[in-house]
Amino acid sequence: MDIAELKRRACEAVDKNADKIIAFGESVFAEPELGFKEFKTAEKVQKMLDELGIEHQDGVAITGVIAPMKGRSSKVRLALMGELDAIVAPGHRCADPVTGAAHSCGHHVQIATIMGAAMALKESGIMSELDGDIVLMGVPAEEGVELEYRHGLMKEGKLSFIGGKQEFIKLGVFDDIDMMLMQHTDGSDKVAAGGPVGMGYVAKLVYYKGKEAHAGGAPWDGVNALQAAKIGLMAIDAQRETFRDEDNVRVHPIITKGGDLVNVVPADVRIETFCRANNMEAIEDASLKVNRALKAGADAVGAEVEIMDIPGYMTPYECPEMKAVVEDNLALIYGKENVVPGVGYTTEANDVAHLIPVVHCTIGGAEGIAHSSHYEIRDKDSAYIKATKMLLCSAIDLLANGAEKGLSVKKNFKAPMTKEEYLRTWGHLDV
Repeated sequence: MDIAELKRRACEAVDKNADKIIAFGESVFAEPELGFKEFKTAEKVQKMLDELGIEHQDGVAITGVIAPMKGRSSKVRLALMGELDAIVAPGHRCADPVTGAAHSCGHHVQIATIMGAAMALKESGIMSELDGDIVLMGVPAEEGVELEYRHGLMKEGKLSFIGGKQEFIKLGVFDDIDMMLMQHTDGSDKVAAGGPVGMGYVAKLVYYKGKEAHAGGAPWDGVNALQAAKIGLMAIDAQRETFRDEDNVRVHPIITKGGDLVNVVPADVRIETFCRANNMEAIEDASLKVNRALKAGADAVGAEVEIMDIPGYMTPYECPEMKAVVEDNLALIYGKENVVPGVGYTTEANDVAHLIPVVHCTIGGAEGIAHSSHYEIRDKDSAYIKATKMLLCSAIDLLANGAEKGLSVKKNFKAPMTKEEYLRTWGHLDV
């Protein structure tokens, strides 16, 4: 089978559908939604798949969409994934006026490239010439935000994790998937197939509980939970010099509730924070120190504190063999001179990478600061169209000619842990 010809046909189909791919992404951009609430976005994905005649499973981990496309044989199953959720950037021109959600992280481009891949695969007919399946996935909630809301879903039994890919792991979505490929838009003019060093984290939901009293008339009758929180946060700052520079520890708390009324001694104060680092040992060390500091704040004023540690995202784990395949196709589409060594992301794709081969690419085309009100896509051809071509050309290399390359990747990959080990050790679930 002529792989170059298959790639030519796939890329030609992408070019024919370029306007549709970009329009889909712009539609998602215009209606941003936060994680596990991406109902309109999921509906757009479902509608597109229906128009293409591709069967799909909906409502996976609340809003996720999964659409398998069969090859002529199923020797390897490759997932192509895009994320559905937005971040909060209230000042963005396309921010939701109620929630403040805005696509300031490029996820609208991700899911558009997955829909672009669907269009091209359907139009070109090349699935019938591949010896593996491609499973298109729209996944919710990559951004680990709104911890209290998500913790509520966990208490209701609707979720076990705060991230969509993590929940996919738990639900068995990856049980029959051999490898996964995705991409993310950044502000560079270069492209990369991920990187070996990135950040993981433990999330924390913190409740300080004090005692209400009249703030003007008898504050001595109360226990000020806000003062406890302030001391706890200052105690965290006192720990920072104990974090090693090479671990890249980041602790960045926010107060989500500082009390109820200005004339009532605050008795209910809430904090969310991450403890990030570039290795698991440093994450655990920072987490212990932060918990100790938070408890000290409560002890100082006689308040109580409840700290809920929630599994965040793991650090990256790479599959060099699959990465080499993707880098070849980045060079094919973007030019070899534009392919550079990449860095890892803080993402639950890292969690999946501990179970199956994963490549998480970075693609240029954005401008402005990510997670800010100024993030935009400046180069739509690079971000939308070339990225879609890269995904498809990589898939063809992995699945063509008896899925020879894909089978080799699958055979040689040594997973650091099993699904059961992941759920038990990281998710703290009974399995």
